[in-house]
Amino acid sequence: MHMRVISGTARGRKLLEPADRSVRPTTDMVKEAIFNIVQFDVEGRQVLDLFAGTGQLGVEAASRGAAHVTFVDAEQASVRLVLENLRRTGLEEAASVVRGDALSFLEHGGKYDLVFLDPPYDAGLLEKALEKAIAFDILKDNGIIVCESRIEQELPPVAPPYVLRRAYRYGKIKLTVYDRLPAEQGKEAQGL
Repeated sequence: MHMRVISGTARGRKLLEPADRSVRPTTDMVKEAIFNIVQFDVEGRQVLDLFAGTGQLGVEAASRGAAHVTFVDAEQASVRLVLENLRRTGLEEAASVVRGDALSFLEHGGKYDLVFLDPPYDAGLLEKALEKAIAFDILKDNGIIVCESRIEQELPPVAPPYVLRRAYRYGKIKLTVYDRLPAEQGKEAQGL
């Protein structure tokens, strides 16, 4: 299976895949589904690809016109892979790549319009990352978090201004999408 950029300026470009089998790239079907969900929320936006792995979600966002994509991964091999995939697609200008712990990054990262959370399955990182992202309020108004997990994984409930939009199932994969309401709507959701 070859990873490719689906759409945008780098459409059809092949991406370098990990030699290490512990990195699990998102399948094309799931990647296409993610970008169908967020298609109107990419162009001109600030994007965070946490647990970047190959960087393919962030690269896809950059190809589709994101203003800037920040990639974060703790593994040097993944950082190299992301840098190479940005070079292959000519998208280095729209990106910054950080080698570091994803959970620590959330404590002093910036504010984003779109965040991809796709950590290694079964590592207990998705719940922690989601809780931390919300605790440090990393989304701008109307921002979106997209989580990828196994179908059976239960994610913790969220409190306003964060709301669960919807969960989608694709085979054994679940995509869970959260929105951050603008301040006024957030208060209404809490009945204030």
